[in-house]
Amino acid sequence: MSVGLQKLTSAILRRPLAPHELTAQLTPQSDMPVLAHFGIPAIASDDWLLTITGLVERPLKLSYADFRQLPRRTLEACFECAGNPLDPTVAQRRVANVAWGGAPLRHLLGIAGIQQGAEYLWSFGVDGGMFAGYFSEAYGKYIPLNRALEDDVLLADTVNGEPLTDEHGFPVRLIVPGYYGTNSVKWLSQIVVSDRRLEGLFTTQLYTDPVADASGSKPVWEISPESVIVSPANGEELIAGCDYEIAGWAWAALPVAQVEISDDDGITWRSAKVDSRRQMEWQRFTTLWEPQRGNHTLMSRALANEGDIQPSYGARNAIYCVTVHVK
Repeated sequence: MSVGLQKLTSAILRRPLAPHELTAQLTPQSDMPVLAHFGIPAIASDDWLLTITGLVERPLKLSYADFRQLPRRTLEACFECAGNPLDPTVAQRRVANVAWGGAPLRHLLGIAGIQQGAEYLWSFGVDGGMFAGYFSEAYGKYIPLNRALEDDVLLADTVNGEPLTDEHGFPVRLIVPGYYGTNSVKWLSQIVVSDRRLEGLFTTQLYTDPVADASGSKPVWEISPESVIVSPANGEELIAGCDYEIAGWAWAALPVAQVEISDDDGITWRSAKVDSRRQMEWQRFTTLWEPQRGNHTLMSRALANEGDIQPSYGARNAIYCVTVHVK
């Protein structure tokens, strides 16, 4: 179900699908979440140009016609917005699962040639202006260079086999699977290879998280373990004595190793069946449940392979609760 766009100051936000609407393995592009901090630019493909500069042996300028000649691949990946940068502890669940199509960034960086001492990759969109009282000449992010050189980081121009729409970054956007969407710069115009981190509005003031010892902050990069129950839906009425399937999706930067289900508001937990991950897509989980009469709060929590567990509250990946009434 598509929902309309809502303008917030200079930004444009599309409200996400509710968890019970996330029924398809692949999310239609029209249902993907949108957060455009400075509005949505319209760029003709013939006018698009990408430059690659910085610590490279051969600076590049790439037209869209040049881009279309590059080797291509398709990658299915879960894509999640990091949420409201002004209130990052509130879970928004702006999530989708799509198949990106485009050119591996590593191929272009190989042509450009990386100089010694390079550690980071900066990326910039054409969009800029005022956001939440702050000014930024362009939307800019940075990621570790070793992550940028992996095969799955793409310069994407299609989603689910369709050309990107303007609101999703047409003609070309950066895609960093396993990283929150804030790092996948839309309307990509410039890449800079650098020996240092980028200092900017969206790297030092917004989209940062405090570190454990409160000595500073860290970038919002890897997606933390998260899950949502899709069925039954919140508020649904069920019948006692019948078997129901509790089903949903789980995702993280690394594969989700386990999903646990609670039907008593988190007092007790039991393991669900979790499908294995093939590429970077979300993973379906299921378990059978025979409910007793009364009101029940269902919860799911994901555990990733490195041991991280989905928290109960106070985080962008906090546990989602479903309340059902059993007659």
